[in-house]
Formats: sequence, structure tokens, C-alpha cells
Amino acid sequence: MPTEVIMPQMGESIFEGTITKWLKKPGDLVEKDEPLFEISTDKVDAEIPSPVAGVLREINVPEGSTVPINTVVAVVAEKGESQAAGIRDQGPVAALGASMPMGTDVVMPQMGESIFEGTITRWLKKAGDRVEKDEPLFEISTDKVDSEIPSPESGTLTEIKVAEGVTVQINTVVAVIGGAGASTAMAPAQPAAAPAAAVPPAPTALNAQPLALPMTGGPLRSSPLVRRMAKENNLDLRQIAGTGSEGRISKDDVLRYLSQNGAGGVAFLQDAAAVPQPAPQTPQGLVPLTKMRAIIAQHMVESMRIAPHVHVVYRVDMTRVVRMREREKAGFEQRYGVKLTYMPFIAAAAIHALGKFPIVNASLEDNSIRYHQNIDLGIAVALEWGLVVPVIRQAEARSFADLARAVADLASRARTKKLMPNEVGGSTFTLTNSGVFGDEFGTPIINQPESAILAIGSLRKEPVVLTDTEGNDTIAIRSMQHFCLGFDHRLIDGADGGKFMAEFKKTLEGWDRAIG
Repeated sequence: MPTEVIMPQMGESIFEGTITKWLKKPGDLVEKDEPLFEISTDKVDAEIPSPVAGVLREINVPEGSTVPINTVVAVVAEKGESQAAGIRDQGPVAALGASMPMGTDVVMPQMGESIFEGTITRWLKKAGDRVEKDEPLFEISTDKVDSEIPSPESGTLTEIKVAEGVTVQINTVVAVIGGAGASTAMAPAQPAAAPAAAVPPAPTALNAQPLALPMTGGPLRSSPLVRRMAKENNLDLRQIAGTGSEGRISKDDVLRYLSQNGAGGVAFLQDAAAVPQPAPQTPQGLVPLTKMRAIIAQHMVESMRIAPHVHVVYRVDMTRVVRMREREKAGFEQRYGVKLTYMPFIAAAAIHALGKFPIVNASLEDNSIRYHQNIDLGIAVALEWGLVVPVIRQAEARSFADLARAVADLASRARTKKLMPNEVGGSTFTLTNSGVFGDEFGTPIINQPESAILAIGSLRKEPVVLTDTEGNDTIAIRSMQHFCLGFDHRLIDGADGGKFMAEFKKTLEGWDRAIG
């Protein structure tokens, strides 16, 4: 039976796509999952693979045409059918004889509905290694989360097709497990096209040899994705030769240019066989931003641009909480299997204050205020390679012990790259603990589209003046901590920010809640 090839839907809000290039012509032999054509949408450029193996019998939509999703753009026929229809045959498939067992393709997974590509940051196995099913095989980075990807099967990793540092579309085959090549030499991985964390050699008289830069004439044709990549890497698209229809610049063109010239248009000759290594603590020369760092940079600039930030700092006497924690920490860990830290106390106090002042948990949408039904509490976690904000969903419905377990679990899995995309993003209010590094307090940037963020300072013993009910003053040693609320002044007035912080402070200083 012939198989119809349709225009895929590349996201919930995308309803059409433009075919920018056919990679095969009618009569050509195609393998299952082999790139068949390139498309461009308003969000992404992508190569679309063939759904089956066979012969490309018909092309129904020419290059440059824009059609709705689910439109039949081509037909792939089985080999015998194509011969009966009078289409030339390309001969047998050389690499896939009937007596040769097929390997299992490992593909770049889709880590969320709005994610269409990922960067392989590290291979945890090398070609020839034995792997077990569900054993971590490689690490990826997307614009939402870093994660370890498990092996789909047990067997021998016979081929690595995509090297560390390369960004590829979802469903791209990145490796093969088992198959005919299990006992043969392993195919080399393709060279890194856009190293995510590699350190380019510092420019010296020996290696700083700029390559000739091609100039393109006429109007530039590119997608939003390509323009975003150019902006993030400080590239001039006029310097990049487009290989798509009518000179259109594709994502592959940008990646090819980056591999030859690096970010910012500076070219260095590099050892093609060298494996990208993590950046040292004190790197020299130009170091490309990782995907996560580039996204963080973009979000921070955007937040400062659109939101007028106001910050208020409150000094909180945490002595009561400190004493309770000291009394209860051993029993709490025994009962609930998690260490008792200060974070669940702070989270519970923030949740209580958000319930009293829901405007601090709201968001601005156009000219309206979105009052969120739930408190989805973001907990910023500092990683060696960036920052991630996992979310405790419906935090207002959680007990103290549940909060403690959720904080510990999300932080642990963030640091070991075990978070799933639906556990990152979509928070309504964020806590960030800069005090763990010794800060007195910080002035945080709002995590858009939220309207407020609370920064936690370091906990310190200080001499404090205490006044009793009769007005007598004494000096005592107390455990003090600074908290800074950053909020969007378009939505939250200073009075609302102050009332929220006063309630938060009162809850902690007079803590009288059970911690079960």
C-alpha cells in the first residue's frame, strides 16, 4: 500500500508550514526516518523524516509552497508498487540485507509539547559499550530542562551518530543499539556543529585564522528560529550563505557557519577529532553560551525590560523557627525520610501570606489581571551549569511534611538532571535562596510572567534590642535573616508588597504551626 506523507503539526499553535526544500526527488529510494523534506513555520525550521521505507512516488507540493497541517505533500510507495507504476528503481538497500539484524534507533526525545530540538551535552557511554535498558545513555539540554535520557533497549551501543554539543530536531536518530554493526568497527559521530559547552582555543598567532565570509545579496530569507539563533550567537545573517529555496537560510546553515567560524563571526581552526570538554572554572578566550545560559540571559533582559521592579527588604527574627528545627529535626527525618531544613518553614509562610494577598500571586495579561486559582510555588535551584526553577504544584494544599519532601525531591532531581519538562515552568510565585552563598540579601529579577519573587538572605546570629511589654529594653543574641521581595509595580503597589511582607514576617516570628 502507498503511504501518504502529510504536513506535520509542529506545535499546538501552528496550523501550517512552508516546504523550503525537498531532499529527495520522485523515484528516489528512501529509508524509514530518513530526512525527506525541510519545512519552516513561524516557530521552527525542521527536517521531516519519511514515515516508511520505499520509493518516493509523488511530490504533491512544490518548494516554497505553504499548506495547512495534514495536507498530503507526497506519496511513498513500496518498492514493488513503484516498479508497477513505472517509476525507476534505485536497486536494493545495501546496508540492510534480510540476513542482517536491525539495530534499535535511539532518537532525540520530545521533552514537552513546545520543545522541538535538544542539545546533546554529554554521552555517558561510548561506542562498543554494553548498555542496559533504562540505563542513562546521554544527557541533553533544552530551553526548559537538562535531563538524562535512558537507553530504550539492552545491548551494545554500536554507533553514535550525533556528537556532544550538537543540537538536533526531535526524533532525530542520535545512536544505534545492536544490529549488524555490533561486532564491527563503530562509525564515528558527526562533528559538533554548535558546541554547547566546549571551550574554543584562545586566539593565538598559530590558530587564529579567520575563514572567508560569504556575502549574500538580495532580501534575506529566514525563519524566526534562525533569527533567534543569530541574535543569541551575535551573528550577521548577511554573512551566511543560505542553501534553502531561493537562498533561504536554514538552521543547518547557521550551525554549519558556527562550526566553521564560532559565535560572533570569529573563526578559529579546531581539531575536528577533539571531544568537547566542560568549561574549566577559569576558561580563556571566547566561550559559547550553553543553551540554558542563553535562555536565562534572554529571560532576565526581557523581565527587566517589561516590568518596573520594586524591592523591599524585611529583617525577620527566625529564633523561634531555629529552636523548633533543632528540637524536631531528628524525629522529623525519622518520620518522613527527609531532612528538616528552613525552606519548608519559609515556603509555608509565603504560601500563607499569598493566600491573604492574592495580588502577589497574580499575573498581568494585556490590560487584565489574572488571579491564579492555585499557588504554584517555584523554587530556584542553582546548578553548576545554570539555574532552573522546578515547581511545587498546588502548594496551598500541601502539608508541611509534603512541602519538605517536595523541596528536597525537586532540588535533588534538578541537580542530577532527572526533572521532567512539566515540573519546570508555570510557577506563579518564586523563592530564590541566594543566602546559601552568604549573601546578606539580594535584589532578585522577577521570573516572568509572575509578578513577584522572594529572595532569601543568609541566617546569622546578631545582637538585637528587645523591648518587653513594659517598655524595657534588653540586648539579646537572636537568629536574624533578611528577605527581599521584588515585585512588578505595574500590578503590585508598595502598600500591597509591604502588607504581604508584614504577614510573612509575623508568621515566621510567631511560628505556632505543626510540622507534620
